[in-house]
Amino acid sequence: MTTRRTFLVGGAATATALTVARPAAAQTGGATALRAAVLEFRDPWTRATGLAELLGRAGVTVVPLDVSAAPTAQQVDLIAFGSFTNNEARYLDYTAVHKESLREFVAAGGVVLDLAQSDQFGAETAYLPAELSAVRADPDHDTIYPADPEHPLVKGLRLNQGLLFTGRNTAMRVSWETLESWRAMRVLMACAGTGYPPCLVEGAYGRGRFLISSLSVDKCFDAAGVALQPAVALEDSAAFFAAVAAYTDTVRAGTAPAVVPTPMPPQAPVGPMVGHVDAGSARIWARPGLDPTTHATWTCTLRPPQGEAKTVRTTVSAANDNTLVVDANQLRPGTRYDFELTPDTAAPGFAPLTGSFTTAPAPGLPTKVVMGLGSCAPSTPNTVWTRIVDEGCDGFVMLGDTPYIDSGDLRVARTKHRQFLAVPELAQLIRRMPVWGTWDDHDFGLNGNHGDFPAKRNTRTAFVDYRANATFGHNPAGEQLTTRVDGEGIYTSFRRGPLEVFLIDPRWFSTTEPSWADPAKPTCVGAAQWEWLKDRLTRSTATFKALATGMIWDDKQNPESDDWGFYAHERDAIFDYVKAERIPGVFLIGGDIHVSRALNYGPRVGYDLWQFIVSPLHDRTIPSLNVPSPHLVHSAVEPHVFLKLEADTTVSPATLTATWINREGRRIFEVKRTAADMGHPGNCSASPEFRR
Repeated sequence: MTTRRTFLVGGAATATALTVARPAAAQTGGATALRAAVLEFRDPWTRATGLAELLGRAGVTVVPLDVSAAPTAQQVDLIAFGSFTNNEARYLDYTAVHKESLREFVAAGGVVLDLAQSDQFGAETAYLPAELSAVRADPDHDTIYPADPEHPLVKGLRLNQGLLFTGRNTAMRVSWETLESWRAMRVLMACAGTGYPPCLVEGAYGRGRFLISSLSVDKCFDAAGVALQPAVALEDSAAFFAAVAAYTDTVRAGTAPAVVPTPMPPQAPVGPMVGHVDAGSARIWARPGLDPTTHATWTCTLRPPQGEAKTVRTTVSAANDNTLVVDANQLRPGTRYDFELTPDTAAPGFAPLTGSFTTAPAPGLPTKVVMGLGSCAPSTPNTVWTRIVDEGCDGFVMLGDTPYIDSGDLRVARTKHRQFLAVPELAQLIRRMPVWGTWDDHDFGLNGNHGDFPAKRNTRTAFVDYRANATFGHNPAGEQLTTRVDGEGIYTSFRRGPLEVFLIDPRWFSTTEPSWADPAKPTCVGAAQWEWLKDRLTRSTATFKALATGMIWDDKQNPESDDWGFYAHERDAIFDYVKAERIPGVFLIGGDIHVSRALNYGPRVGYDLWQFIVSPLHDRTIPSLNVPSPHLVHSAVEPHVFLKLEADTTVSPATLTATWINREGRRIFEVKRTAADMGHPGNCSASPEFRR
């Protein structure tokens, strides 16, 4: 005899009334019948549900998830989230508010089953404990292989020519937004015979289990309860959820098999990338691609031309997308170092990650440095990067839109950073010279975004994951951050010989508070960054000082407001400070507008103030932004262009030469200034230690 009951699952706007048939007083082998709390969503793609119905048919007592109660208060053995429930706010809110309770529920012997979800609403299963992870990606699949055929969730399911879940409604993909990566999980089913990518993984936590899946095998019935799947597919779904019920019972009883994690297959390494380098230290970044659970610690060996090698150990950071940073100290000034990164645990077939760099010259010595700068870069192969290397640049500064991300989703941002740094010609550049970076609108947020962009913490996280600057803005106490943790902004500075570059962040703080320069207007850089800039500028002894931002220092003269023309009150206050403090050697750098320009604003700071705009590194120019200006000296609507800065204190007076070069090596135009032109004493010569 069967009993039938009706209950409500899913969101208020899309909730579906399901009639569940189940055997009376059904049990799955335990002392009491299993209980499951279910949340379902009738999504707009399949217009189907079925999770509660199928669990009920397996003899489970099914109740709707009470979203007002914590998981530990549900009085159930299984919490099950149906496919695409993360398209509804109730899933997102519930898992965010109750992530600790979900962990406690599992640790106490419960099971959480999370089926296919949309990666754009959360690629990573955010409620998992730190030692576990499962990340979704865009690809969908229809072939399902048993990766662990003897596992209780797989054994006994129907196989058709080695495949699971065949013969289904072809309008519904079997694995949606398939899992891409994992940590400390066992792969039970996969979308290829190689075991990758997985579509069902299991993680142990305390006495319980997390089951994370990209399967949509719960999508079986329409709103009227009519089957949308062929009979054989319904049988497969019923068998799977019966296996889930039986397995939950063994977890409850403490007799489930131990979880032996499946190692992640090697991914293509990204990097190494040489980051901040000064006279005595270097920061090296990499994403090795090996499974961090088995290859967590790494050794970097640095070899100078003469003398003993130096070794530095470091650890892959799961919080930073499985990347690592090496901080090498006590290096010799003006010295080339070759380095290699190797895992501390044997990894057959893995080639060491190698590169080289030269430390900055010792402060105070006459020297010449060559710095490359560019903005608006391609994420496809391009020989502009090779030209930068061939021009003899000592280092390179990425001025923003490097790369184009145009998303607030953390997974998307990380993926696009990875793809960018893996461009073959760029990969060769970043492993052989120091690289510093800032952002502009398309890697901060969307086109023209200011600091009110709601997902800016995600894009900042991705930025610090994939850059190796010396500092990344400040912490809540206003202290400069040297580690890759949550913080405010990404501003930083560095010095190489006679050149100091201040990478100002005009995005993060913009419009978020009243301006320090005029409280009636919005800020651009924020009060804390302004105090930092004043302090660093005042203390700088570099002959030449670049104030660099992704956006340009004047008005684009278009409808957009993301330029210094919109924040003229703060721009002018910066210029007034430079003039009042008699700080010599200052010039401006901008990007963004897909046009290259050189402008001279005359003696605005007590000497002629120049702006050098360089854009784009890619092939898309915007001729309409090459607008008339009384200050314009040179301009070019030129693709694939970078700026080569040469700062030379071996001559008297010291010189600064800015040359715009395209990827064929053609000189577009050039500006040459002397230290005397830029506020230094007229007879200044080799020593770079000037300020007044």
